[in-house]
Amino acid sequence: MNGPVVVGYDGSAESIAALRWATVEAALRGLPLELVQAWPWPKHHVLGGEDADRWVRQQLADQEAAVRASAGDVAVTSRLVPDAPAAVLKAAGEKASVLVLGSRGLSTLRGFLVGSVSQEVLAGAVCPVVLVRAGGGVDPAPARSAVALALDLRHDCPEVLDFAFRAAAQRGVSLRVLHAAGPPAGSEYMAFGAIAAISADLASAEEQALTEALQPWRTKHPDVEVEATVVPGSAALAVVEAVGEDVGLLVVGRHDRRVTFGGHVGPVTHAAIHHVTCPVAVVPYR
Repeated sequence: MNGPVVVGYDGSAESIAALRWATVEAALRGLPLELVQAWPWPKHHVLGGEDADRWVRQQLADQEAAVRASAGDVAVTSRLVPDAPAAVLKAAGEKASVLVLGSRGLSTLRGFLVGSVSQEVLAGAVCPVVLVRAGGGVDPAPARSAVALALDLRHDCPEVLDFAFRAAAQRGVSLRVLHAAGPPAGSEYMAFGAIAAISADLASAEEQALTEALQPWRTKHPDVEVEATVVPGSAALAVVEAVGEDVGLLVVGRHDRRVTFGGHVGPVTHAAIHHVTCPVAVVPYR
């Protein structure tokens, strides 16, 4: 898709971190960059609304000008949309190649605060959504660091694989593919020796399946160095623990299932967006 890289902007430290990452991403992809700010307060129905509206528009225009001055050949635009943030961002994502949002760190803990707007957008966006952390000294756009992919072999998800391989290729870095494989159901009732034998056979089968799943993408991107690993245990915990400090982007998938009360991000994505310190790309797939 050749739509713009869209970043949700509101002047906060989180959105500025997201904007830094989005600017680099737009340059890597050769795509335009669009700053989108939601303004849910009607200017004619709030005391001082017109003055506030003018001030917000001026701040957004100033930020657009500053980014354009430093973004090289990237085409930069901005727009203020009078609607609720989640609705504005999901609508912007319908024509975007990537939607970038900011997230706030929780003090010195290894965790992040993902607001209700971000969670709603993550669960319902039709394009990849990248969540970028602010604070904690983490550079949202490190120069050269690996891309990691949490891959679930139970689902056919070419969109997720395509995003991860392209991200690694565009950055000129390696791709680490992580696939979690836990013990078989019912093994808690088996003897330790039997569990070990079954687990070894299962790991071998999972490694073979992972190799076969990656082969077409290795062929398509021969310059990308791929490190594929089957990690034991719960997928959510395994992925969080396996992503090291030298990973600059984690890619996870989200099964795009439409249910009555909105979308669902899944346990691995939920764990990643709250506990992995690098930017996390959530890629929907059918």
